[in-house]
Amino acid sequence: MENFKIRSYSKKELALMFFPDSTPRVAVNHLMALIRCNDMLWDELQKIGYKNSSKVFTPRQVQAIIEWLGAP
Repeated sequence: MENFKIRSYSKKELALMFFPDSTPRVAVNHLMALIRCNDMLWDELQKIGYKNSSKVFTPRQVQAIIEWLGAP
């Protein structure tokens, strides 16, 4: 996605960008599995405020995800 914008995204919104053919729940599960498999990304997200109960990724968190996983 060459026009991807760094901004706040709900988990569901961002996950569906990465997994557009999945249901929202499956897309979120897949995205979170990718994130948790990357220890450095997971640690960075937690340092910048991510909590398991978070429903939204902040722009800083989105930037970190894109740096580690690439744009959707």
